[in-house]
Parts: sequence; C-alpha cells; structure tokens
Amino acid sequence: MRVTISPHGNITGTVKAPPSKSMAHRALICAGLADGKSAIDNIAASEDLLATMDCLRALGAGINYDPSELRAEVTGADPAARGEASLCCRESGSTLRFMLPLCALSDKPAVLTGSGRLMERPLTIYEDIFGARGIAFERSGQEIRIKGSLKGGEYSMPGDVSSQFVSGLLFTLPLCKEDSLIRLEGKIESRPYIDMTIKTLREFGIEVNWENETDLAIIGSQRYKAIDTTVEGDWSNAANLLALGAEVTGVSGESLQGDRVCREYFSRLTAGRAELDIADCPDLGPVLMAYAALHHGAVLRGTRRLRFKESDRGAAMREELAKCSVDVRVEEDSITVDGAAKAPAGTLQGHNDHRIVMALAAICARTGGSIDGAEAVSKSFPDYFDKLEDLGIEIRKEI
Repeated sequence: MRVTISPHGNITGTVKAPPSKSMAHRALICAGLADGKSAIDNIAASEDLLATMDCLRALGAGINYDPSELRAEVTGADPAARGEASLCCRESGSTLRFMLPLCALSDKPAVLTGSGRLMERPLTIYEDIFGARGIAFERSGQEIRIKGSLKGGEYSMPGDVSSQFVSGLLFTLPLCKEDSLIRLEGKIESRPYIDMTIKTLREFGIEVNWENETDLAIIGSQRYKAIDTTVEGDWSNAANLLALGAEVTGVSGESLQGDRVCREYFSRLTAGRAELDIADCPDLGPVLMAYAALHHGAVLRGTRRLRFKESDRGAAMREELAKCSVDVRVEEDSITVDGAAKAPAGTLQGHNDHRIVMALAAICARTGGSIDGAEAVSKSFPDYFDKLEDLGIEIRKEI
C-alpha cells in the first residue's frame, strides 16, 4: 500500500495510545501457561500478537480472541505435555525468542517457522544454551527444529544481548523442577524489558527476583495462576503520535516501559542538537532520527542492535532521509543525524518495517510525501493511519 500524506501545519488534537504490544505478549504467554482461564483486556489485533496467540495454541492453550472487544480469553496448558508441534512466528522476533525455550520443555519435536527477515535475527545465545544441554537446535532456511528437554540450573549470557533471550528463559525456567539462576555478564542493555517480564510473571503468581545487579533467581516447580488483567498503553507507539505534536492519552508515566523516555528525548531535540542514549529503548531509534531531522539534528548512542530488527533500521533511515536532504552517518554503535529535512525527492520506502513507516510518516506530515509499503504498520499498530486522520492529517491510500 502507498500512502500520500499532505503537509500539515501545527498539529493539535488528542489521541489515545494503542495497547502495549510488549506487555500484551507477556500477558498472553503467562495466561497460556496458567492453570485455568484468564481474561486479558485491551489487546490489539497486531500481526505480532496474532503470531503469539497462534503459537500458544500450538502448545496446547485455548484462546478465544475478540478483536472488536480487544479481549482474549485464554485457557492455559502445560507445554511439557504437548505432542509434536508446529509454530508459525510470522515476523515477530519477540514471539520466536519467547517460544523457543518453551518448546524445549517437551522431548517431542517442535518446528518454528517465520517470514521476512525473522530467521536472520541472532539466535546464537539459544543455540549455545541448548547445545550445552544436549537439546537439538537445527536451523534450515525459514525454520528451526527443536528436540530435547530443558532443565533448571545456572544460565550465563552477556548482558548486552537482546532482553528477549532473558525473558524467554524467565517464562520457562519456573516450570522446570530444579531452581535456576540467570547470570548476566557485563553491561545490561534493555533492562526495562526484563523488569516488564518480571512484573507480569509476578502478577501471574511466579516468583522471580534480582539477587543483585546481574543475577536473577528463579524457584523451580512453580505454577502460573489464571488472572483477569488489562494491558496498559504502549509508549513505543505513543512516541510516533507524540512526534506529530499530538497530545497522547492512555499511557502512564509510572510504566516500566523504557520507551516512556520519549517525551524527555523529544523535548531535548526540540531545544537543540542533542546526544541521546537509546540502548534501553532501541525501538525509538527511527522516530528519534525522524524528529531530529525535522529539528536540530542529534547523535544517538547505543544503536548497535538496530541492524537486527525487521530491517537494518539505521541503514534504512539513512537511505530514506537522504531523499529528504538529510545527512545520516551510521557507525558501529552510534548514528548522527543532521536537521532541516525537506520534502522528499521521490517516494519513500517502508522497508517492510512498521517503525520505519511511522517514522517516515512524521516527516511527511510536515513536508508532504508518499510512502510505499505502508501496510507494514499492521505489525504493531494496524489503525495508525486512522489515528493520523483523526488528527486532521490528510492521507490518500492506494492499494
């Protein structure tokens, strides 16, 4: 789909943030492992969350999802009791990394498939962990085959890897008979996402504790309990609305989501050229680059992992911002962006990446322009362009 966005002056209006995709993943997984039936409200029908629901069904959970009510009723199951299973993760990195350890609770084989760039994402942490414990982990094209039985014990990994590896183990190890310890070595990046997982686990009756700054203790033989809960608003996608100048409701300043820092970062970029660390909030990378390009420029630090998302986000934004007369320099762990974006010379490309499309839309809302591949927003924010129209932004869609 191509969208053409007419240039808009000062954007005013109030819009409600969509539900948090990150928190919904966590609530769905905990409910899918619980004894009994849980009800989860405020779950959007994004592609990533539909992938997680499908995978939980493949592990034996029962899920009745009503997209009109944004409500899921989930009957949990024991993944260790499953038969052979096939899990389609679509393009969701969270789904894949959360599900892999759960699949290893059973000695029956499981096949996990994906699309897009999903299977290009780093998985060495799991390959090493499973290999050391005699669990088969075979990668071939767009699928992974798992066969083995994961046990508790001590698990070590670098602290600067994706928090999704840590969260995947945190969901799984409480179901093992033995107690476990996860030891993170060196600087810990994306710790807010780990704390979000711990918060959700505790809500579902699972005890996990930081023993110190680097070690997580998990008691074995625990049982998830069914609860009713509501997913909070999403700071990641709220940032894409705030970047337009809208007032956004439905998000809490007390949230554990690392992306809540977006308001502070936008304020700093509005005031002048800023240096910002995004190691704990990498999903803000594209929208901060766009906002910096519209204002005074910026230097972003902690950008190393932007290469391993739905697209190489630093390179993708560099390519598209060049069409807007903005110079971007991408280095190993930093990105420098100049300011003073102009109307794009030619059509912008979405790179099959929801966050790239939304970041480019922030540019086009000021300068005017067209974006190809705009349907990628369905991955996390299906009604994004409807929200923009609610703010008075004129959009023409071509299928």
